[in-house]
Amino acid sequence: MASWPNDDGFDTDYQQPEPVPLAVKGTVPHYAAGVLYRTGPLGYKVPTSKGKTWSANHWFDGLSCVHRFQIEFPEEQNGEAVVTYRSRRTVDEYLDIVQKTGRLDGITFGAKRDPCKTFFHKVMSMFKAERNSQNVGVTLSINMPGGGCSPPSEKALLIGSHSNGIETLHAKTDASIVKKIDPETLEPEGVALQTKLHPDLKGPFSASHAKSDPLTGDIFNFNLDCGRKCTYRIFCTSAATGNTSILTTFPGQPAYLHSLFLTKSYVILCVWNSHITWHGLSTLYHKNIVQSIAPFDASKKAVWYVVDRHAGKGLVATYETDPFFSFHTINAWEQPSATGGIDIIAELVTYENLDVIHRFYYDNVISSHPSAQAYTGHKRDTCMPSLTQYRLPGVADRPVTMKPRKGEVVFQAPKLESMELPTINPAYLTKRHRYIYGCADRLKSSFMDGLVKFDNITQTAVFWEVEGHTPGEPIFVGNPEGEEEDDGVLLSVVLDGFRGKSYLVVLSARDLTEVGRAEMEGPMAFGFHGAFKGRRRYGGDI
Repeated sequence: MASWPNDDGFDTDYQQPEPVPLAVKGTVPHYAAGVLYRTGPLGYKVPTSKGKTWSANHWFDGLSCVHRFQIEFPEEQNGEAVVTYRSRRTVDEYLDIVQKTGRLDGITFGAKRDPCKTFFHKVMSMFKAERNSQNVGVTLSINMPGGGCSPPSEKALLIGSHSNGIETLHAKTDASIVKKIDPETLEPEGVALQTKLHPDLKGPFSASHAKSDPLTGDIFNFNLDCGRKCTYRIFCTSAATGNTSILTTFPGQPAYLHSLFLTKSYVILCVWNSHITWHGLSTLYHKNIVQSIAPFDASKKAVWYVVDRHAGKGLVATYETDPFFSFHTINAWEQPSATGGIDIIAELVTYENLDVIHRFYYDNVISSHPSAQAYTGHKRDTCMPSLTQYRLPGVADRPVTMKPRKGEVVFQAPKLESMELPTINPAYLTKRHRYIYGCADRLKSSFMDGLVKFDNITQTAVFWEVEGHTPGEPIFVGNPEGEEEDDGVLLSVVLDGFRGKSYLVVLSARDLTEVGRAEMEGPMAFGFHGAFKGRRRYGGDI
């Protein structure tokens, strides 16, 4: 396996607190005017007051940052795009604690804890309030319903709404906490728990990828409460009123779940095989998610829960499929069933076991580290994603029973043609669609090494690949005058590993050819997810 340089995408302190213009080359279409936010870790090392260096172990535990690209077409530029960039870490208190103490006692995703710490010390720490665990930065939501986690700032009251119709920006993670970010300056403004939305949402776990109705803007998510009887609550927050209602409550095996599904009539939660031990309480003891997840058990089925969205019927069906693990769902839609009811087609990225969670330790993905060179063979193969479609048949043809019904695989794409960080044209959310875009792993580096467009009808893929260039999640921006699903562009931030600098690339969504780019003066850290606000608004992940 080749290993082109990617160190600058992980081990970097490059941030730009004030907006700076970028050098634009090629052509950026006018419909791409708007603001693109990106989130993820910016570096993972902190010098401490004791002269040592604290380091995060896992990519998911890096120091959260928000990046902002603004694309404009001022009249004086004769129709040419002007792109400005700024970025800021959003973990001020978190950084201060690490710098002063050289340690972090809060819950992380995969921090390697001191094995010599006494059992008594660990158990007593379970009862301490985790007020300092505010490294929140996996997904971003623009104008999130019910998202007022702190009073408006004086500046916001003086100047009114922010530019581009962006009133609020929130960062989320796989916990029932959100962090409010200033949409312009990117300064952190406060955190809030889901209990502010509804007092019953008191559990510690939730999905980073809530789902938004593409027509109403209502958002849907789950809250998992742990203990002797673990309880899932599926809830909806109205975009019109800001009020939150509980759609249903049911017991279930606790699991680490990064996302869920939404169709026009249903919310679907799949509890795949990332089960958390000790009734979910092991996270408090281990202080991280990785150690809290039970070893993958191939004998335990994945369980799917189908919840009515509109008629107040609550849980209407349950299904089982063969076990798998997943981070990201893609889309789901309804179609007539052969039995006279409704089938749900659910599309997501799957893994055959939990190896991928361990792949994203920094030692395994930084190209210059010896462990990255060794992370090949069978272990690397099990870390590769598979695009998978499932059918949940006959949802409405009979009432829910205690015994789950059987779901079935529609198709599974080859790993070398599949993707992570998947996205689609957001106009097709909750509808049958044809194309999926994402980051490809073609075994050419120790990390992502290209972008892919997959065709659900022909089940074929096309790629954008440049040796030594590592792309991030693509964001689809549709052409408002286009009639085809793939009429638009993809926005992705790419690291040129040889130059040690990044650029925002604009690709045709039709054939993945480059149409333009905006070049940065430094390496933007590899991140997770983004959010775009342009002239048109779509729902989707929020």
